[in-house]
Amino acid sequence: MTPQSEDFSAWYNELVVQAQLVDRGPVRGTMVIRPYGYRVWELLQADLDRRIKDAGHDNACFPMLIPESYFKREAEHVEGFSPELAVVTHAGGKDLEEPLVMRPTSETVIGEYMAKWIDSHRDLPLLLNQWANVVRWEMRPRMFLRTTEFLWQEGHTAHSDEGDAMRETMWALDTYAAVARELAAIPVVAGEKTPGERFAGAVRTYTIEGMMRDGRALQAGTSHYLGTNFAKAFEIQYQDEAGKLTLAHTTSWGMSTRMIGGMIMTHGDDKGLVLPPRLAPYQVVIVPIGRKEQGEQAAAEARRLGAAIRSMGIRVHVDDNRPQLSPGFKFNEWEMRGVPIRIELGKRDIEGGVATVVRRLPTAEGQGKEQIPLDKVPEVLPAMLAEFQSFLLARAEAFREEHTADVDGWDAFTAQVATGWARAFHCGSTACEDEIKAETAATPRVIPAEAPEESGVCVKCGQPSAYGKRVIFGKAY
Repeated sequence: MTPQSEDFSAWYNELVVQAQLVDRGPVRGTMVIRPYGYRVWELLQADLDRRIKDAGHDNACFPMLIPESYFKREAEHVEGFSPELAVVTHAGGKDLEEPLVMRPTSETVIGEYMAKWIDSHRDLPLLLNQWANVVRWEMRPRMFLRTTEFLWQEGHTAHSDEGDAMRETMWALDTYAAVARELAAIPVVAGEKTPGERFAGAVRTYTIEGMMRDGRALQAGTSHYLGTNFAKAFEIQYQDEAGKLTLAHTTSWGMSTRMIGGMIMTHGDDKGLVLPPRLAPYQVVIVPIGRKEQGEQAAAEARRLGAAIRSMGIRVHVDDNRPQLSPGFKFNEWEMRGVPIRIELGKRDIEGGVATVVRRLPTAEGQGKEQIPLDKVPEVLPAMLAEFQSFLLARAEAFREEHTADVDGWDAFTAQVATGWARAFHCGSTACEDEIKAETAATPRVIPAEAPEESGVCVKCGQPSAYGKRVIFGKAY
C-alpha cells in the first residue's frame, strides 16, 4: 500500500479494498460492503441499538420514496438538500404525476406521520428510530466517508416543549460520544456547530468530531434540535392539558457507516488496519504452522484452543483451511486486516506447552510478541483485549492533543490548520467563516462543550468573539 506519509488518501482508498471491507458498487459513488466490513457495522449497530432501546425508543421503518412536495414544506430543508437529491420521475412505464425523492434523510416523511399519530399531550414524547439506507448524490465519493448510498440510523422524536426536546438532543450527542470512545476508540470532541454549519432546518446542531491520522477532522455523528420548524410545516401539534392546540418540538439525530471510515483513519498504519477489539470481526486469529502430519497436529491443537477461547465470549477464527498459503503470508494478511491478537501455533510451541501471542501493536503493558502457556491463553486474553482497546483510545487522544493548539494570530492559524486543529476565537459571522474556508480550506468544526470560557477577538476579522470560548477549526472530510 501507499504509505500514509506519501499520500494518505491513496493509503485509505487502497486499504479498504485490500482488507476486504468494501468493493466499489456498479453506480458511481456506491459501495458494496463485504462480509468483513459488514460485521464491523453489525457490532456497532447492535451496541447502539441496545442503547437506543434502553432509553425508550422504538424502531420503525419508513418508505425510501418521498413525495417531492414534502420537501418543499420546510424552506431551509429543501434548499439545504436540493444539490444532493436523487429524484425519480419515471416509473411503471410512464412519467409520474409527482416526482419522488429517494430519501436523503427522513424528517419530512416522519413529520407527516407524527402529525397523524399525535393528538394529545399523552402521546408525547414520541420516540422513534429507524435503521435504513439513504441516498445523497455525492460528487467526490470516498468509501464509508462519502458515498451516494450509505447505511445509518436516524432518530426522530417529538416533545411537548423545548426543555424536553433539548434533553433528548443532548442525550443523543452523549450517546454518540460514548459509542465513539468505547467501541471505536475515537476520542471525539463534542459540542455545538456554528450557525453556518447547522443542519438544514435545525435551530441548533450538535456534533462529535474526531481527528484522523492526517490531522483532518471527521464529523462522526450529529444531533439536531429542530424547534417547531418541522412541526409548523407538517402541523405536528397536540392538545395540552388545558385543551389548547400546541406545536410539538422535534429532534433528529444520526450516526452512519462513516464511523467505520473514522475508525480506519484514526488507528490504521502503513501495515494496514488496526481494529479496536470491540469492533473487530475476529478479535483473535489462530494460525497453525506446519506441513502434513505436523500441520494436522497443529491444526487440531489450534481448533481445541479456539474452542476454549470462544467459550470466553471472544470472537476467534482458526485459519486452518488454506494449506496452499504459507504461515508468513497469513501473518501479513491478518496484520493488514487489523486483527488485534494473532496466535501462532507450531510444533515447537506445542512441545513446549506454549502459544506465541502477537499483538497488532506493542502496548504500554505488553510487547508485540510473547509466549504464554497454552492452558493460560484463554483466561489471559480478555484482559489483553481490554488493555489493547484502552491503549488505542489513549494513543489517539495523545495524537489529537499533539496536533491541536491555541492560536490568536492569522499566520499561526494558517500554519496550524495545515497539519491539525486550531483553537481560535471567532466572530460568528458566516461570511467570515466562508473567507477562512476560501483561504485555508478549514472550517469551524465544533464549539467544544467542555472548553473553558474565554474572551478574545476573531482570528480573521478582529471582531469580538461570539461564543465566549475558542472554536475548533480544521480541514475536514
